[in-house]
Amino acid sequence: MIEAEVHLSLHNFLRSQAGFPSWPHHLTMARLVARALRVGRSALIQVGAVCGHQGRYRTSFVASALMWHGPVIIVAPKTVQQRLLQVEIPRLQQWLPANKPIRTADAWPDNEFRGLLLTSPEAWLSDRLAGNHSFPQDIPTIIDGVDDLEDWVRHQLTQDIQPHDWDQLMLACPHQAEVIREARVQLTHELFQHPANPYECYIISQPEVEILRRLYLAVDPNSLPDVWQHFWQHFPNDENSLTLPLFWATVNRRQGLFSLHYAPIELGKILAPVWQHQPVVLIGSALEPETEAPLFRQRLGLEDVTCLKFSPDSQGEAIQLYLPHKLPLPNTPEFQAAFIHKARTLLCLGSTAPGLTVVLVGDVPLKARVGAILASEFGSRVQVEKTCLDENGILVSGWEYWREHQTVLPAPQLLIIATLPLPSLENPLVAGRVAHYKRSHQDWFRLYLLPTALNELQRAIAPVRESQGIVALLDSRVVNRSYGAQILASLSPMARINYLDPSLFAQTNEENSA
Repeated sequence: MIEAEVHLSLHNFLRSQAGFPSWPHHLTMARLVARALRVGRSALIQVGAVCGHQGRYRTSFVASALMWHGPVIIVAPKTVQQRLLQVEIPRLQQWLPANKPIRTADAWPDNEFRGLLLTSPEAWLSDRLAGNHSFPQDIPTIIDGVDDLEDWVRHQLTQDIQPHDWDQLMLACPHQAEVIREARVQLTHELFQHPANPYECYIISQPEVEILRRLYLAVDPNSLPDVWQHFWQHFPNDENSLTLPLFWATVNRRQGLFSLHYAPIELGKILAPVWQHQPVVLIGSALEPETEAPLFRQRLGLEDVTCLKFSPDSQGEAIQLYLPHKLPLPNTPEFQAAFIHKARTLLCLGSTAPGLTVVLVGDVPLKARVGAILASEFGSRVQVEKTCLDENGILVSGWEYWREHQTVLPAPQLLIIATLPLPSLENPLVAGRVAHYKRSHQDWFRLYLLPTALNELQRAIAPVRESQGIVALLDSRVVNRSYGAQILASLSPMARINYLDPSLFAQTNEENSA
């Protein structure tokens, strides 16, 4: 049986590798992946935030994929593919009794190929969602990094009307060129009336809908370019259905241009048929506190799957959590000054200790202000969203930048978090999704905002767990709101500390040196 073969071979491999990064769940995960390949039953595995950050778990599923007698597809971002090709696969091939051909491509090589194919999420999802059959059905597929799967899918399903598409529309409908030109001018006027926001995007308003609707009635539907046909197929037919799909516009105020976009809000019904075409093993880091990940599965249409969640190392992954009680709430005018003062104090306390400090600020204007103020005091040590940092540098960053670059930066000794990473309702795309939950009479905070924040928070602090450093969470909602208990539970394992002094930083560095 493949499970026993993978277990024995991987066990011998791990014993032979001196200094191999330890992870106590290699064999369990390898057996589950091997079983999924054998019985054709899909599985969802949560490996934990730290393991997800380090990528240690990949040895397990690569071993199962190499030893399985049939073809296998691994779906992973390009950077992960390079790691697999350059490190994981060659290292295992030297030891495991497998001689499977390896390919990377955006489509299945040929009908005779029985090896291991590595492909990108964009290529695989594009094929599955469009039904192009570039990848045969029934081939077991392992998808790595599904914390980002929802974003990957929504990106694939987003349709755009770019500025040049208006020119194509006028060429296709020359008799209505003046009407098209006038509609474009009217839309430009309406969109640029919206007050500026950091996201430079806006949900399509009713006056803008009416302009587009009149344009559609004026042109010949049989002459429309494909991009316009697809756009209007999903466009709301009446006022009541306006908020059912998500239509928005992005503007470039400097150039005076805009683009229109469409994306579905609910992905579950769209994706449910995709999972029926082949068994899938979906691997993420910290999707949900529950092993069954019910919210994640519902959003992505995953029904009949085996679920497994590995527990964290209670000693090796513990952080020290500093959570002050008396800071103003983030939505008060006093918060910014209080946060900047507390951040300066923390940086001064840890100034003698070596190591990277990261200040996470989600609010775009506040991030720039914090960077300027800290740079005036700490000089060139402070960088705003840059990877070229001193040994004891201070990185001021937003959540997205930190998530994308934390793998190339050293693990921070101190992580200062301004506010919880709850998606901002000032972002029109977030507001549109919240409106959808409200229409359905669902708890939009506990079903959308809070799970998103928990996932982002755990991924952000994962590098600090490596260094067993300090996390200073300066959002008093963790103390004052009922959902604070869920936030604290997601930060486990941790040791709560009520004050900071220089000796604590010195102690942390001594423990790391030991």
